Amino acid sequence: MGIFTGLIIEVGRVRRVDRRSEGAYLVIEAHKVLEGTRIGDSISINGVDLTVIEMGSDFFSADASLETLKRSTLGELSVGSRVNLERALAVGERLGGHMVQGHVDGTGALLSVTPEGNAYRMRFGFPRELGRYIAMKGSITVDGISLTVAGLGDDWFEVAIIPHTWRETILSELKNGDAINLEVDVLAKYVERLMTRDEEVPSASSKLTIEYLTERGY
Repeated sequence: MGIFTGLIIEVGRVRRVDRRSEGAYLVIEAHKVLEGTRIGDSISINGVDLTVIEMGSDFFSADASLETLKRSTLGELSVGSRVNLERALAVGERLGGHMVQGHVDGTGALLSVTPEGNAYRMRFGFPRELGRYIAMKGSITVDGISLTVAGLGDDWFEVAIIPHTWRETILSELKNGDAINLEVDVLAKYVERLMTRDEEVPSASSKLTIEYLTERGY
């Protein structure tokens, strides 16, 4: 398992997809992400941590399990699809975005895109079960991109996309209704785990809420 920052190195292109009974074999055309990469290393493809099993001067290949295909949008990839790529963080490197595990928690969908000056405001829908992990000004990963929540509703959140991110990722190619991979902040999961064990929680069936965390200084 690799650890990522959510800062995309390059956009690659799917060269080959072999669907198998146990999952899929993917071949991805890439260049920058291969620098310093070896077989057995982890690369994030649209936010999904996969292991490099073969590589050449301009490609790498990886296997995706059935579980991965079901929990993410990788099952929708076809030859020619463009994908966000990031190699795993090496020991000693700076954490530029936030800590990303490459484990997709669920999929959402693009609801709208609104220009804001030279940037864009994007609204995404999310599964309600992920709502307790999403907070204003908190971190969230969309298709492998580390972003900050700038607006929040019961089943949607908004992010502000700067020109560099718009140009250097596949966000600019999304259409309303397109599915995206979501990974919530792993720290929110740890906080939930700790708080549900806290004696202050009235019962095991209690739900962790943003109000509960805010009252306690989180």
